[in-house]
Amino acid sequence: MEGDASDSQVTIKNIEKELICPACKELFTHPLILPCQHSVCHKCVKELLLSLDDSFNDVASDSSNQSSPRLRLTSPSMDKIDKINRPAPQRRSLGWRGWKRNSLTPRPTMFPCPGCEHDVDLGERGVSGLFRNFTLETIVERYRQAARAATAIMCDLCKPPPQESTKSCMDCSASYCNECFKIYHPWGTVKAQHEYVGPTTNFRPKILMCPEHETERINMYCELCRRPVCHLCKLGGNHSNHRVTTMSSAYKTLKEKLSKDIDFLIGKESQVKSQISELNLLMKETECNGERAKEEALAHFEKLFEILEDRKSSVLKAIDASKKLRLDKFHTQMEEYQGLLENNGLVGYAQEVLKETDQSCFVQTAKQLHLRIQKATESLKSFRPAAQASFEDYVVNISKQTEVLGELSFFSSGIDIPEINEEQSKVYNNALIDWHHPEKDKADSYVLEYRKINRDEEMISWNEIEVHGTSKVVSNLESNSPYAFRVRAYRGSICSPCSRELVLHTPPAPVFSFLFDEKCGYNTEHLLLNLKRDRVESRAGFNVLLAAERIQVGHYTSLDYIIGDVGITKGKHFWACRVEPYSYLVKVGVASSDKLQEWLRSPRDAASPRYEQDSGHDSGSEDAYFDSSQPFTLVTIGMKKFFIPKSPTSSNEPENRVLPMPTSIGIFLDCDKGKVSFYDMDHMKCLYERQVDCSHTMYPAFALMGSGGIQLEETITAKYLEYEEDV
Repeated sequence: MEGDASDSQVTIKNIEKELICPACKELFTHPLILPCQHSVCHKCVKELLLSLDDSFNDVASDSSNQSSPRLRLTSPSMDKIDKINRPAPQRRSLGWRGWKRNSLTPRPTMFPCPGCEHDVDLGERGVSGLFRNFTLETIVERYRQAARAATAIMCDLCKPPPQESTKSCMDCSASYCNECFKIYHPWGTVKAQHEYVGPTTNFRPKILMCPEHETERINMYCELCRRPVCHLCKLGGNHSNHRVTTMSSAYKTLKEKLSKDIDFLIGKESQVKSQISELNLLMKETECNGERAKEEALAHFEKLFEILEDRKSSVLKAIDASKKLRLDKFHTQMEEYQGLLENNGLVGYAQEVLKETDQSCFVQTAKQLHLRIQKATESLKSFRPAAQASFEDYVVNISKQTEVLGELSFFSSGIDIPEINEEQSKVYNNALIDWHHPEKDKADSYVLEYRKINRDEEMISWNEIEVHGTSKVVSNLESNSPYAFRVRAYRGSICSPCSRELVLHTPPAPVFSFLFDEKCGYNTEHLLLNLKRDRVESRAGFNVLLAAERIQVGHYTSLDYIIGDVGITKGKHFWACRVEPYSYLVKVGVASSDKLQEWLRSPRDAASPRYEQDSGHDSGSEDAYFDSSQPFTLVTIGMKKFFIPKSPTSSNEPENRVLPMPTSIGIFLDCDKGKVSFYDMDHMKCLYERQVDCSHTMYPAFALMGSGGIQLEETITAKYLEYEEDV
């Protein structure tokens, strides 16, 4: 039942908010569970019904004598009076039941719940048909004992002066010291079998009885009505056609659900703390912006001090009132989120409820609590600050003439929202965010905000960077992660709303930096390399025409290879390149040092049109051998198309193997797993992947035939912005 006092080591004082009656705003006293599953003190329910009964009598008296000057106190709202004045059939449908047979005045049984403000109907049995919330009552008693730890519970049977009690008997509903307990519970008697707990003043019945059948014990749970019932309720009562389950089954199911949800909230404690930190930052920003708004307002008022003296105080009060209102909202929201922390508020209260071992008591309390836990869980996914930190509507307009200064008021001087340029913004080794602002000259600075988007939908706080231009490089981003970016403009204490968010996905591995190798395999007759060695072009010129004789006899010109100047032996690496749209045939990928030596030592002056370097087998044969561990993989790109190599496990139909050519192609080599993947850089989407033998040093490999060009993706650095601005 209640357990020893030592079992309540949880900081129970942190859940006081959950133990306050919504009607009297005090600790619960004999709480009853309403049909809406909220709990209200027994005396509060009676007072609510009594006040409605008095209001009904007042309305009936006034309707019988319209000229009566009687003054009604604490009259109900107009909608409640409207319900009272409805015809009898409508009143019965709305819950005006439960009056005596010969009574001319009906007794109200419907009233608004103080917790949710929805109307609840107690039915014909009224208050006597409600369950008493013994679990909540026990928790309240533990709270009271924790609050008055210095006040001891005295023995009820001692002669004056009484001794401090050491036990309380739940069967006798009394507290005893050690001596009195031995006297009144002698060994070998029936009383010796009584259940005793630590000292308490909360004595509750050991068994929940059915309010409909007072002699029957609660032993079932109605799944339709979601309330405990007895076997008579199921046999011939109001629940005869309802689906019921055993109390032990309902206890186990509900306890598992509640425990799972509580564990989820406890597991999200870091997220709650992160959101509380974000609220703290917003509060500080609100304080800062509020003070800056006050300073600007003071500066304007000083220029027009003689005329605006009366108006100055009202403006400052308005700013302070707005700041206080927003801070109050932030405080309230912070308290709500602090209640989600372990051993605090709602979670702490739920943890206390989990200590309840009586199945009936637990089930009648846990259902509504489970709904509240679910709502709290959903609120984590849709976190929004309760107020805005900007004071853009509190800027004083001093451009008006002197004759209208008497009507001086706040005016909105907001800044246009910046727009992020999606074409110029990109992510590679770092992220480059570029934006456009119509009022660039009017903004003093910008704040770029970014945060990682978690796959489990956790809300991570925004990181902020102050920028004095319209672009920014963001570094130290995690690999293989989506990030959201947004920007807002500032002028003084005014800030614009945030721009539309741009989501960019970082590469799956750190960026591998290299240049084209001008010494190994570089064919100077067919290929042209720029001075920076990050761009190569294939020249289909005079040398190709000289090979015309060989073309006539069924041969074709060879591929011209070029590789990166840095090899890879281990780890995960990512690089990207752009293939020019006019390119006829280009191959990109990776190859081992041994395979490259084989290709470069015996260059093919003429190659069979049936030989496909990307897949490692004869492309003309559909049943060709497919080596799953070949030491190279190259994909073909040309004529604005991306060609997926053939494989035994995928469809070899042409329409399934040909994709539009991406603007930029990324290559991800995982030496640890022996896998290479090809990505569409615009969407960071994997287009093709396969196993590759990485037992030897691997190199970025490229091949061109006919006219074509390859440009290595340039890494993004702070100097990148300076170069862009110079251009």
